[in-house]
Parts: sequence; C-alpha cells; structure tokens
Amino acid sequence: MTPEDLKPLVRTIPDFPKPGILFRDVTTLMGHGDGFAAAVGMMADKVRACEGQAIAGIEARGFIFGAAIAAKLAMPFIPVRKPGKLPVPVLAIDYALEYGTDTLEVDPGAVMDGSRIVLIDDLLATGGTALAACELLRRASGVVAEALFLVDLPDLGGAERLRNAGVAVEALLDYPGH
Repeated sequence: MTPEDLKPLVRTIPDFPKPGILFRDVTTLMGHGDGFAAAVGMMADKVRACEGQAIAGIEARGFIFGAAIAAKLAMPFIPVRKPGKLPVPVLAIDYALEYGTDTLEVDPGAVMDGSRIVLIDDLLATGGTALAACELLRRASGVVAEALFLVDLPDLGGAERLRNAGVAVEALLDYPGH
C-alpha cells in the first residue's frame, strides 16, 4: 500500500464537532487491518530514517500509533499523558487551546538524557498540543528529533508552527481544509 491508498480509509465527517468543520476520523483506518499495518510500517520507516531512539505518543490516539511503531522497532515508548494518570512525580506543561487551556504530563524517568525522541500523534491541526509535548520532552532532557503524524491539516498551520519552533515535521497524509 501507498499513502494514497490509505487516504480513502480515513473517514471524513462534515460539520463535526461544529458546523463548517470536516472531521478526519482515523478510526476507520485503524479498523482496516492491512491499512493500519501499512500506516504503522510507513511511519516506522520514517522513524528509522531520522535515527530516533525512543517514541513518545500523545494521549490517546498517539498511544495507538506510537506504541505500535515502538513495538515494531523494539524501541522505548514514552506516554505523554493527560493530568492525573501517572503514579509518580511528573513534569507538566499547561498550553492554550482554542477555548481555554489543557495540561500534559510525562514521567521524567521515562526520558533518557539526550535521547532522540520521535513524537507521534494521529493528526496535526493547529499544533498546540504537539508544541506543548515537544517542550515537555525537552524539559525532561530529551531531544525531539521529529514530530510524525498520520494526518496533517496544512491549512491550519500546525506544521509551520512546529518548524518555527525547531522541530522537523512529517505526515503520511494531508487533507486540505479543516
């Protein structure tokens, strides 16, 4: 399979979560065994190419893709969590959302000093969550080698925001609009 073969496996739902939004639903791709395996394999190839040493996945769908890639490559997996999910002292970062703020946390013991980390998530929109995750991993002494996504929505500017923050960005698929 090629990335173009994967595109029709991502369902588009108009007017969700509000009118005018085209929601790109990756659960249909995850439900297609060959498509999911192909996506994980292609993303794993990109991790190998940038010489990543660990995978960090953003809760929740970043866990699905990130853990699968980490297992395929026999690499450590670092969960970037929502607040209150880790039973150890954590590093935390607050970040702005469209309407409010949110928080991400990581176990600093899960990040080896200076390790080259590839951040994984399913979809890149405005980039706020990914930027916060990158900063959090850097505070934990990691080096974010790349941010890798299944889907990029380039019209929303997230990839550009990440690149402006010094993070290399790649995505398997991109869709116009939002």
